[in-house]
Amino acid sequence: MSALEEMVRPSLARIVAPGDGYAPDREEYWGSGFFIAPGWLLTCAHVVGKGGAAVWRSGNAVGVTWQGGKTTGEVVLAKPRPEEPDGARGSWRFPDIALVRVRGADDAPCVWLSDREPTIPAPVSLHGWSRQTGDLGMRHGIGEASALDGKALLLTGQTPVEGVSGGPVVDLRHGAVIGMNKGRGRHEGAAVPITALRELYDVRGGEILHTVMGEHDLHHLDRFNDPAAGADWTRTQTRLRGPGAHGLAPVLRVRLYGHFAHLPPPGGPGEVMHLVHEVKSRVVQEDYRSPIEHDPRTWREGAGLLHGLRDPGDHGGRPELALDAVLLYAAKVARHTALDHPADVDRDRLRDFTAWITEQATLYARQAIREDIDALLDRLSEETLRTPATVAAPARTASRARADVLVDVGEPVYGERYPLSVKLLYDGQDVTPLYSNDHGVRRDELHQYLREPLAEALRLGDRGEHLAAVEAFLPRRLFDVPLDDWRLSADDAWDDADLFDEQSMPLGLRRVVVIRDRRRNARPASPEWRRRWAGVASRPLSAGPLRGEATAQGHPEAGRPEGRMAAYGRLSGMDEACVPVHCGPVGSGPGLDAMAAALAAGHPLVLWRRDGHDHEECRGFHSQAGQLLGLAGGAEGLHRQVRELRIRVSDPDTAEGLVGDIAVLFDPPDRPPHGTEPMQPPLMAAPDT
Repeated sequence: MSALEEMVRPSLARIVAPGDGYAPDREEYWGSGFFIAPGWLLTCAHVVGKGGAAVWRSGNAVGVTWQGGKTTGEVVLAKPRPEEPDGARGSWRFPDIALVRVRGADDAPCVWLSDREPTIPAPVSLHGWSRQTGDLGMRHGIGEASALDGKALLLTGQTPVEGVSGGPVVDLRHGAVIGMNKGRGRHEGAAVPITALRELYDVRGGEILHTVMGEHDLHHLDRFNDPAAGADWTRTQTRLRGPGAHGLAPVLRVRLYGHFAHLPPPGGPGEVMHLVHEVKSRVVQEDYRSPIEHDPRTWREGAGLLHGLRDPGDHGGRPELALDAVLLYAAKVARHTALDHPADVDRDRLRDFTAWITEQATLYARQAIREDIDALLDRLSEETLRTPATVAAPARTASRARADVLVDVGEPVYGERYPLSVKLLYDGQDVTPLYSNDHGVRRDELHQYLREPLAEALRLGDRGEHLAAVEAFLPRRLFDVPLDDWRLSADDAWDDADLFDEQSMPLGLRRVVVIRDRRRNARPASPEWRRRWAGVASRPLSAGPLRGEATAQGHPEAGRPEGRMAAYGRLSGMDEACVPVHCGPVGSGPGLDAMAAALAAGHPLVLWRRDGHDHEECRGFHSQAGQLLGLAGGAEGLHRQVRELRIRVSDPDTAEGLVGDIAVLFDPPDRPPHGTEPMQPPLMAAPDT
């Protein structure tokens, strides 16, 4: 038996129907699983789904048998879940992952989970319980992780067989679990990458994973520190490295992750990636920006993005680079958590952590990085460690979201299909693509296709208490799409008390959500556009009608539309701090013509009501819009006023006569034209329309 197989086997479990029997031939066998922390088991959702409705209604509905005995477990998190718990068992699309709480299994040995995405190709071993020969027995095979295809990790050579679904896939080079067996096709197998755990953080109750991952790291630290515990993953990984290996050694890593486990968890991937990028900018190059955006949910995953770091411009290699980066990152994490979560930090453990970082930096870091670390920890000591816990933490300097989110919808292709992309925008300059759909989708499918990538982008853009804004570059005919009313949750019952959270709340009630003109941003900014932006940015705002026949006194139901050139002349003559307002849609008809005239006249701000309404309501809307603009004071102040109005209007108890679903064009000319990239259909047959 190999060293790794010896490590995996005690962590394996059979998932069975709950009952009293212990003999494998008397159990109703469902699949495999493996312990990732004391009392916590990971498996596939389709494995526990074999138990039917009882599994999803909660309770101890899952039988678990392992080397240490047999008990029952409860599915705490799973994705996907059946749409109807009492109905069909579901389609079990990716990520096909479930977390099971196993009472009475606190002594079960646990696998080591990789802290980063799989590196392809990789030699792997597959583990689980098999029924291929007819009898139920342990299966151990050797194969290769050959590709990543969407959410699937593809396997060649030895592939999953009946019964091993839910068992671990181990990277033989590093001694870490990188995936979970799912199934097989004609020529290759499929596994769930271990990074699919990130998706469980976003389901209801997903915050328990912070506890689970902390217990995982402390379990491995305890086993390493206990000579009587027998073989452990850290020593096995050390032997796999061989002599002369550089970077973060397994011994340093297990101690670092043990310290991380005692810290408050990050509030989202944006907090982790902000620190990772700061470190890379210091250690690699000042303007470093990774072309790939990651989605870490733990401090350990941030270190995982650094401990294999290489300088792309240094072909001679710098073996100390990764260790420098990880130690600097650790110092930044310590200071960040102390300042951002002072009430949740154990001050004694934080002192131990900073002392450990200082010791490791003295032993291993280059002088320049050691000086950076010393400076960070000296400031931390002055700011918090010597300050009584009852004293408030020092004031933070002003900061903003890590990145804003750009939603780019192109002009239609293939008839009425709109190509899509979602990107992150850093400091108004650097862009990282996250999602694209060049085939295009129909107008009524925009929300369906953008929901998940938008949710991912917002998680990555949020940083601490700062929320990422949403800027939508749209064709003018889509200006009335209710982007601010979209929800990130697939469940529309957002007003249910149990579902009222940031995922189910309409975007515009929580975040800045604005529209930008895709066509105008495809060209250099005109003098009129720049002049009017300077006006609205620095002076109190006032309101004026977007359409000449639609005045502040309302507009007649059958009024004659103002001509385009007449509208252009009137809008051009408006005061530079005057904002066009319209009581109606602008994506078609006279509203579309008037919006085109306003954009040509250089207006960067426009307010309108995109919903259907009675014309008698328009006088109240214009009055309401004028008050809102007056309170804003300037362009940046408009965001808060619009958000507060949307909140009041959404609740009958606070609406107090306020009307309208307000849309905002907020289109400054002071950023690079990130909506200008041509979006062309691929050279293939058009999709069915």
